[in-house]
Amino acid sequence: MSAPNQSSGGPDGGAGTVSAAAATVAGDAVLRLLRVALHVAFAGLLVLALVQLTLDGPGTPRLVAAYACACVLAVVYLAGTVAEKRYAATGAGPDPGRAGPYWLAAVTFLWLLLLLISADFSWLAFPLFFLDLHLLRTVPALAAVTAMTAAVVAAQGVHSGGFTLAVLLGPVLGALFAVVMGFAYAALHGESVNQRRALAELRRTRGQLAASQHRAGVLAERERLAREIHDTLAQGFSSIVLMSRAAGAALESGQADLARERIATVQATASENLAEARKFVRGLTEAATGSGTLIAGLERLCADSSRQAASGGQPLECSLRVDGEPVDLDARYETTLLRAAQASLANVRAHSGAHTAVLTLSFAPDAVTLDVFDDGAGFSTATLPDVPRRDGSGFGLLSLRERAADLGGVLSIESAPGEGAVVAVRLPLPAADRPELEQPAPAKTRA
Repeated sequence: MSAPNQSSGGPDGGAGTVSAAAATVAGDAVLRLLRVALHVAFAGLLVLALVQLTLDGPGTPRLVAAYACACVLAVVYLAGTVAEKRYAATGAGPDPGRAGPYWLAAVTFLWLLLLLISADFSWLAFPLFFLDLHLLRTVPALAAVTAMTAAVVAAQGVHSGGFTLAVLLGPVLGALFAVVMGFAYAALHGESVNQRRALAELRRTRGQLAASQHRAGVLAERERLAREIHDTLAQGFSSIVLMSRAAGAALESGQADLARERIATVQATASENLAEARKFVRGLTEAATGSGTLIAGLERLCADSSRQAASGGQPLECSLRVDGEPVDLDARYETTLLRAAQASLANVRAHSGAHTAVLTLSFAPDAVTLDVFDDGAGFSTATLPDVPRRDGSGFGLLSLRERAADLGGVLSIESAPGEGAVVAVRLPLPAADRPELEQPAPAKTRA
């Protein structure tokens, strides 16, 4: 009875997993071949001994006893190998690691009975040596091999009528060869087991890594969706709420024309939000700037901010300045800059009470910068939250800081009570996007 095969499942990994699996399969194939050879050798030697015994003394009681004992030995041996194979395939039945020594003891006892009948069964000792070395610990295995060798020498000497050098050396040399081959087999089996365990561990680790990467991807996607919703839909809804309140106030005061104007602003903002929502659902990264370039998107933001502020009863003059020679930017850069302007202007309209806002888009050889200035009430930068507040506010600037950091950039805020505020986003340009000419173009002012 040999050790059962052990296999491990799990998803296949990369080339390292494939090569490890191939090595494990090759090692298992060699072990299976050795086990089959061992069983075939045992069966062949048993049959050969019976044939020799039959030729020596046909019909004798000794021959009948030998056949009877050999049949029992064959049944016990076959039962052990079948049980081991079943356990390896299904895990059912006795554990070969525990039942193996008892099975080996029964096989060895039956072999000793045959050895008493005829010395022709001495050759069965050699496959039994391998079983001893495989199923028993080192010291008990060597003791069993020594005892079996002594039994073979004794049987050979008794049945041959005397002890000679050949009778002594033959079994001893055979036992030494079996011990060497047994240790080699044990080393090969141990290496196969270690490879199988390492492969199982590699697959488990790869599975954990894949799950971890999946969780990280889910969290990153949630953060991205939160930023997009805040910077697009939430800003639009905030404007709609403010304009609808202003329209209601105008109706209560009898200013029907002003109310219609503010309702029209609500309708326009709602239409823009609907378009943003559709683009958001489609997952288009270029949806940030809509139709046209980044500059066109910033101009549209300025115009919308001025219109919404006027509809709310607080005039705001918004203008755009462009410094340097514009270059084509990756969609992620345009999205980040447009969202920065969008969130900053929303804060200007909602909190600052400013009359003027200036957006400055600057193209340098190695970076692009957007500054949003307002002449409003200002605030203390010490009051800026590090995490969103419980009511959900404070998320905008944190979102912008994360967007800038994702592109290797920085967000800075300068303000003081009564002195307005400046929100600046600086994004380093990749080498491929840097302009060859470093001469800045004259500044342009767009209202």
